[in-house]
Amino acid sequence: MTSILDPKTIGAPKPRARRHARTLTGYTPEKDEVTGKEKWPRGEEAVWKAGLRDVDAEEKTITNSIVNHVQTSLARQAYNLDNLGAYQAVALSVRDDLIINWNETQLTYSRKAPKRAYYLSLEFLMGRSLDNSILNLGLKDKYAGGVDKLGFNLEDLLDQERDAALGNGGLGRLAACLLDSSSTQELPVWGYGLRYKYGIFKQLISPEGQQLEAPDPWLDHQNPWELPRLDVIYDVRFYGEAKRSSDGSGRAEWSGGQEVVAQAYDVPIPGYHTKNTNNLRLWESKPKSGFDLNSFNAGNYEGAIESSNSAAAITSVLYPNDNTSFGKELRLKQQYFWTAASLADIMRRFKNQDKPISAFPEFIAVQLNDTHPTLAIPELMRILIDEEDQTWDKAWDIVTNTFFYTNHTVLPEALEKWPVPLLQHVLPRHMQIIFDINLFFMGQVEKKFPGDRERLARMSLIEEGSPQQVRMAHLACIGSRRVNGVAELHSDLVKTTILKDFVEFYGISRFGNVTNGITPRRWLDQCNPTLSALISSTLKIPKEVWLKDLPKLEGLLAHVDDPELAKTWAEIKQANKERLAHWVQVNLGLKINTNVMYDIQIKRLHEYKRQTLNILGVIHRYLQLKALTPEERKKTNRKAVFFAGKAAPGYYIAKLTIRLIVNVARIINADKDTNEFLSLYFLPDYSVSLAEVLIPSSDISQHISTAGTEASGTSNMKFCLNGGLLLGTVDGANIEIAEEVGESNVFFFGHLTPDVEDLRYQHQYHAIPIEEKCPALANVLNAVSGGLFGDGGVYEPLLNTIRQGDHYLLTDDFDSYIQALAMVDVAYLDQKEWIKKSIRTTAKMGKFSTDRAIQDYAQEYWNIESAKVE
Repeated sequence: MTSILDPKTIGAPKPRARRHARTLTGYTPEKDEVTGKEKWPRGEEAVWKAGLRDVDAEEKTITNSIVNHVQTSLARQAYNLDNLGAYQAVALSVRDDLIINWNETQLTYSRKAPKRAYYLSLEFLMGRSLDNSILNLGLKDKYAGGVDKLGFNLEDLLDQERDAALGNGGLGRLAACLLDSSSTQELPVWGYGLRYKYGIFKQLISPEGQQLEAPDPWLDHQNPWELPRLDVIYDVRFYGEAKRSSDGSGRAEWSGGQEVVAQAYDVPIPGYHTKNTNNLRLWESKPKSGFDLNSFNAGNYEGAIESSNSAAAITSVLYPNDNTSFGKELRLKQQYFWTAASLADIMRRFKNQDKPISAFPEFIAVQLNDTHPTLAIPELMRILIDEEDQTWDKAWDIVTNTFFYTNHTVLPEALEKWPVPLLQHVLPRHMQIIFDINLFFMGQVEKKFPGDRERLARMSLIEEGSPQQVRMAHLACIGSRRVNGVAELHSDLVKTTILKDFVEFYGISRFGNVTNGITPRRWLDQCNPTLSALISSTLKIPKEVWLKDLPKLEGLLAHVDDPELAKTWAEIKQANKERLAHWVQVNLGLKINTNVMYDIQIKRLHEYKRQTLNILGVIHRYLQLKALTPEERKKTNRKAVFFAGKAAPGYYIAKLTIRLIVNVARIINADKDTNEFLSLYFLPDYSVSLAEVLIPSSDISQHISTAGTEASGTSNMKFCLNGGLLLGTVDGANIEIAEEVGESNVFFFGHLTPDVEDLRYQHQYHAIPIEEKCPALANVLNAVSGGLFGDGGVYEPLLNTIRQGDHYLLTDDFDSYIQALAMVDVAYLDQKEWIKKSIRTTAKMGKFSTDRAIQDYAQEYWNIESAKVE
């Protein structure tokens, strides 16, 4: 029990409670004339409300607010409050401040009527909100003091918050960082997403090392960070029939089918040291008519709730498994439900300004984060033509000046497509519009490139086959004003590979680049506060300044040779390692030697990200250590390797990789000959809050995708910002990081992007046995097949992806990878120079803030300006 008052003896607080009560109230009790003991007034009211005379005025307000929420919002008494209840009260108190700022922000936007941008993303990986909110509000110290006076510890309360299960990987975390930066930069930007009841899934690991998926009921407890908007609802239709008008207008009437209701939930997004507070609006699906009383009375109990269950399923889970036809249909409904509700909301807000519909692009910009929201393009066409009586040409002009598309992949297999029959069934009106868009577009292509049938086939929105497929990336490209990639290499590849035909058709000016970024508030100040404080004291600049102007970090370069800075820098890194080791011991029951190098790879499990290369490298290192004498081992670099990440439930090869990592760890960590020099850990159920512990502890992090396959990456930026060095391929944003920090401070390996296709061709037509091409890798594969880490037959499908085809070029890069790891070992043994590399890396990360990225979007794409709340 951590409350101030002992619940059994309210009138006579325990010594600790008395101390807090004196501090809180300024109350000095009288002494009994006979016994000499203190006379405390009975009941908690005397302690909680006797007056806060000696308390800092702001802390007094905070403490009063928390107590008020305990007694009113939670309907509880202070003396029986646990950590969860205290967290909820504190969160509600913080939310009060956010709502005040949120209302003033919306009032400013309404008064100034600026052009607004809307960010549509199927994922918003927000992480925990309490710590981030009080940091951005500049109130962390005040809340820590106020909470302490109430008998609680703020860090304990922060741990009570569950991560919001609104995303899975880098796509969702980028969206969250951009929202943070939009508020910080005082830009009028809203996010739109879905309120998933269960999110992605909770990752469990079986005794055999298999990934198991369990529901993640993150909304089981009250979510204090959302505001239900019972008055903001829109009807969304599925199925039915679309009858075209016979008047030649192009309009159609869509009727029948299923209608569900989209209800809004708002999540305030505070800016850092500004009153500007933007909004993330999430949609929950609800039935149009929930309970069928007639079916119930007839004894059909399942039928009575069928409509309710069907509607609720739309926002139940992030990325429902689409290996089945039902899963595909549900995922399509999810995407349309979200885009239709968002556009209806955007249109309502625009029409309240009493502007002509032709002015829509002058006041509205909509960013499509990947292809998931692409159905917004035909949906806006439907609204403009069928509901706003616009001609086709005028509607298309509005659409193509409203939308902007961010591409996140150059992998052809990852580009989203939908079967035409499925679209016709679920969204008949939209399939009509997509066919019409394609008809007009094909006419334009034919006019510019007459007789080029192959080009027409490549550029068509409809891919021929059985069944035909709608190419959503093509639709996003032709329906948007501008298209961007998320790193310089990626953007160049987009223009020269998957969208090459569209560049030739539209011209290069339509295609640009906005390199990803991260918010330094969460990914340095929040997750690594001691390093943040050291930076401020070294630069002699308040953190409120450099956290909003990250290039100021470059001032650290003048202090690289300062021995005191190096000593403190190293101590902070060591403390962060110990924090991670504590997390592992508490959650997994494993002890970690903290006086070793920490080597970390944390990413969604995918073949192109090459966690397989990493684990095979770990096995190679283990086999080498086993071959050394005890004296030789003592000269080697000691290392702990960490993996974390989830595999999609239907991704068999990725799940096999997790199983291999877990079983290799079991053997290596139990080997008394080598476990002093090499240990391995897979941390289950990776999340933002776990990343906040992992990232500050890293000495080296791995970003080792096959060249030309990773769009950007953002974990690389987070690690480097916290002084971790980068080991990676020449891919994605790794290239730009190296350009900034200097190649002497990164460790590159592997073939370059121009070589990849030639190497794949050789694998297909001129294959060389692995034993001949890469004996070291062959030895590792044979050790796995031979049962060194359990039943080798289990891993054959995984190993065969390397032996047969090797699409991601592990055999070509393995030797280079091992050499790079050896270079890391040598460099790490020179700790004095290593710390200098770490400081230089942090110092040159100014470019990789989403403050810069959001300004790129605002100025070069959306044409919006800041609207400061005074």
